[in-house]
Amino acid sequence: MKSKLLKFIFIASLALNVSVLAAAGYVYYRHSSGYWVTPFGDVVKKDHFLFEELSLRPEQASMMKERATAFRAEIDGRRKEILERRKELFALLREENADPARIEAAIFDISGMQKEMQRRVAAHILEVKALLDKDQRHGFLNLLERSMKKGGHPGCSSDEQNYHRQHFEQ
Repeated sequence: MKSKLLKFIFIASLALNVSVLAAAGYVYYRHSSGYWVTPFGDVVKKDHFLFEELSLRPEQASMMKERATAFRAEIDGRRKEILERRKELFALLREENADPARIEAAIFDISGMQKEMQRRVAAHILEVKALLDKDQRHGFLNLLERSMKKGGHPGCSSDEQNYHRQHFEQ
């Protein structure tokens, strides 16, 4: 009984990780082809910035572009680190006698990295908000919200995304 449960958990975990690696490969492909994937899953051209749709003063636009460029580089670096950790996790899963404790530790590590990346995204949004006046802030947050909805929820199937929209975004 315990053996069957462990086999089921292992197969489910393997399927999940294969799908994560496929998604990461797709993100890498899109990243290397002149596009950038926002933290919300939206894909934009590398030379396009979301805030360009706002009516900004030239000095605001310049400052925001500088910060956004540095932020994109930081997030891309974090994504690469997470991708490497996922590869390591997959290598652990491939082992003949996979050690569940090492697998759990790798998952915990990846989760922590993702959590820290989300914190950094939130901090960046607050930094950008501080540079804007009230109307610009409102427009900026609307752009972010639209981008988030457009990008979907990475890792979710279209059915899951539709369910999420129907039940949580009313």
